[in-house]
Amino acid sequence: MEKRVSKAIFKSRACELFRQVEALGETVIVTDRGHPTIEIRPYRSKQENPLELLRASITHFNFKHALQPVAAEQEEG
Repeated sequence: MEKRVSKAIFKSRACELFRQVEALGETVIVTDRGHPTIEIRPYRSKQENPLELLRASITHFNFKHALQPVAAEQEEG
């Protein structure tokens, strides 16, 4: 999720916006006259395990289907 704020609003609410970025992992885009100029997002270490990044991306898993041989799928299709 991304939030857009003007420079003026960012200036007056910077600490609050930083807390939101830290707590919610939300990205904040700071705009100047309606044009995006700065992106503030949570820091992610380059050392993170790639599998950890994928863990939250699985939204549905059919275990029964996963155990079927690939050849059986090709014969059906």
